[in-house]
Amino acid sequence: MTSTPAELPNLRIGLGYDSHRLGSGGPLRIGGIDLPAEVHAIGHSDADVLLHAITDALLGAICGGDIGRLFPDTAAENAGRDSRDFLLAALDKINQRGMGIVNLDCVILAERPKMAAHIDAMREHIAAMLGIDPTQVGIKAKTGEGVGEIGTGQSIATRVVVLLAGISAAG
Repeated sequence: MTSTPAELPNLRIGLGYDSHRLGSGGPLRIGGIDLPAEVHAIGHSDADVLLHAITDALLGAICGGDIGRLFPDTAAENAGRDSRDFLLAALDKINQRGMGIVNLDCVILAERPKMAAHIDAMREHIAAMLGIDPTQVGIKAKTGEGVGEIGTGQSIATRVVVLLAGISAAG
């Protein structure tokens, strides 16, 4: 038996992924904050790998395309652009669809720098940007254990899952 969308709970899950090469010299911008590091992410915008993956997760949950469709890396106005702009545009799109964020679960894949000391600040900053409580933002970090491009410090990647729910109009 199949169900129509009107018969189902108004929940949406989105998956986001991003990766960037790393270059010499810091800082490393991740989660909207600059971390003291000997490396930085290389990209057309500010290369904030975590905000890019969150943006894609939000857009994916509403079938709204991806970050590259909204903000192409071929557009001059996106060169060096703050990834906060991308995130806020995606947030606006989910709000226009009557959706709200239930929670985010984020994984940062990086050999260096170590992320543990910065995770709480990232959670607070991301929550503030999205207008949600920090308890709705989960972030954990994993190293590559010396394996592959992440493990040898050549790149950084993130994976994000978001759960959205329809917001009922007050009545």
